Amino acid sequence: MESLSALDTIANLQTISRDRLTLVEPEYESIQVLPIGQVGTILEVYPGELPRYLVEFSDRQGREYAMAVLRFDEILALHYELSLSN
Repeated sequence: MESLSALDTIANLQTISRDRLTLVEPEYESIQVLPIGQVGTILEVYPGELPRYLVEFSDRQGREYAMAVLRFDEILALHYELSLSN
């Protein structure tokens, strides 16, 4: 399993229902589900046998609109650099 850390960039692999979201900005309060592929940033890692991640989702202006605690199997780490080591 890949090691993820605070400030890593991720995308969600599954829809996330509203009951799992903490909505921040009033203009986004109508969100019923967070669709697949939204880009987020890990804010905190909750270690354990099955780690969980507090993820912040922001718009293009950098305004946070939602937060969720997600499992490893619900996220995909995004990379800006190609890793040549295997």
